[in-house]
Amino acid sequence: MSTKDNGDNIIKVDKWDGAAVKNALDDVVKNILIKKYNYIENFTLLDGRLALSAIAVLVAGVALAWDYFYPFPASKPVLLICVSIYFVLSVIITFYTSYMEKGIFVVAIQRDPSGYDPDIVWEASSYMKKYDDKYSLILSMKNSSTGVSNEASATKSVANFIDVNGVVIPELVEAVVSNLHDSLSSERKDK
Repeated sequence: MSTKDNGDNIIKVDKWDGAAVKNALDDVVKNILIKKYNYIENFTLLDGRLALSAIAVLVAGVALAWDYFYPFPASKPVLLICVSIYFVLSVIITFYTSYMEKGIFVVAIQRDPSGYDPDIVWEASSYMKKYDDKYSLILSMKNSSTGVSNEASATKSVANFIDVNGVVIPELVEAVVSNLHDSLSSERKDK
C-alpha cells in the first residue's frame, strides 16, 4: 500500500510487497514523463480495456435482470447466451491486455511546438518477477507518421530507488528515465 504525504509528495510503500513497489515506481515514471517533459497523456489504450469491461458488465447485468423478471427455467436461453458472450469478452480482454497493452502503463504524446513535425508517441512499460528485486523499465518512442519505433530498457534493483524505510526517491528514478529518454531522443536526431 502506498501513501502520499500532502506536503512533500512522499511516496511510501511496503518494500516487501513487489506489486506495490512496482506500481509506485510506475507512478513515478508516469509523473516524470507527463510533468518533467510536459507530454500529453493518451488514454486510448486503457479506454479500450475499460470499454470491453463495461460491455462485459452490461451483459452480466442483462443476465441478472432477465433472471430476476423471469426466474430460472424461463430465463435459461437468455442466461446461456449472456454467459457465452461474457466468456468470449473475458477471452478478448485477456488477449487485449497480453498482446495490446503488454504491460504499458503510460502512453504520452510529444507534440511539436511548431506543429510541423509529426507527434512522437512515448510508451513506458515495466515488469517485476515475483519474489525478485529487479525492476525492468522499457521506454519506447514511435514516430506517429512513419510508425518507426525505438526502445531502450534498464533493469535495476528496487533498492536503487527506495530507501530502507520504504520511501521512493523520485530523483533516482528520474535519473534512469532521463537516461533512457535522452538516449532515444539522440538516436532520433542522429537519423
